[in-house]
Amino acid sequence: MSRDRQADSMRSRPSASEPDHLPVMCAEVVQLMAPASGGLIVDCTLGSGGHAEALLNELEPPIDLIGLDKDEAAIARAKSRLSQFGSRADLEHADFDDLEAVLQQKSKQDVAGILYDLGVSSPQLDRAERGFSYQRSGPLDMRMDASAPGISAREVVNEYEEAQLEKVISRFGDETSARRIAKEIVASRPIATTGELAEVVTRAIPAAKRRSGRHPARKTFQAIRIEVNGELDRLESSLSQAARVLKSPGGRIVAISYHSLEDRVVKAFIASMSKGCVCPPRLPACACGREPLMRPVTRRPMRPSAREIRSNRRAASARLRCAERTAAPARDGASDG
Repeated sequence: MSRDRQADSMRSRPSASEPDHLPVMCAEVVQLMAPASGGLIVDCTLGSGGHAEALLNELEPPIDLIGLDKDEAAIARAKSRLSQFGSRADLEHADFDDLEAVLQQKSKQDVAGILYDLGVSSPQLDRAERGFSYQRSGPLDMRMDASAPGISAREVVNEYEEAQLEKVISRFGDETSARRIAKEIVASRPIATTGELAEVVTRAIPAAKRRSGRHPARKTFQAIRIEVNGELDRLESSLSQAARVLKSPGGRIVAISYHSLEDRVVKAFIASMSKGCVCPPRLPACACGREPLMRPVTRRPMRPSAREIRSNRRAASARLRCAERTAAPARDGASDG
């Protein structure tokens, strides 16, 4: 079966719990996870359970799956979707950097596969009350886990100093107009809704830069969301944990990213885990004894097919990377890179 036909087959399966949610690059995820058949897979970003459903349905011999998500609403949707699999699908309200703690609690070891589908999900974007969308006005929230303590977008927007706000927007949004946006946000306080924030950001960006075809507030909203949820630091922590719990050899990590910041973290992690000897070149022989702990399965990131992008526009920015465990982690923590 061709890649496009296989992907279409998987996307065409209706789900009573989430009929409009299409898991991105589902066929590719299943194909790359095939070596994990018969083992335990952890879906660290369960969402509505689309990838989990495909893995539980498609892989032979059958796998067991632990699904993690910090969004309680996502867990509720996924429980309905995956109820057909009974005890094979074990779902936990937990962040992906709780990976080792969850596995220890369940006395699980030697995980065969770990999946990350990063960023904000379609249901989160589509519900204005979650505060993620610059196209639907709602409260300034942006917390992935609405039940958890900590800052929300309201605090970032209304309480950060101008220089701190500029740094967040520049670093996490790669926004060249960060200084102008931060200045305009501070001048417009208090800001109560995502609609107001989107208007403020749009007003701050020069007219010539608003003609790209993308919403002017897109990068700023991304930056604030990453700041609120600590996404990049948590991703680095989770990937390090994944390297420790993957079985050796053959355990696989598959990660789908939607912007360059996430992809850089995943790429750097795989590169670090794939290094062998790190001795200075002047030494005549290796003295460190370091062995590569992983090998990249995808030398370059895989991208969704044109057909998938036509049917699911949110797949357009997706980049998928995969790595495979080659050796057991050292007891001294060398697997952390």
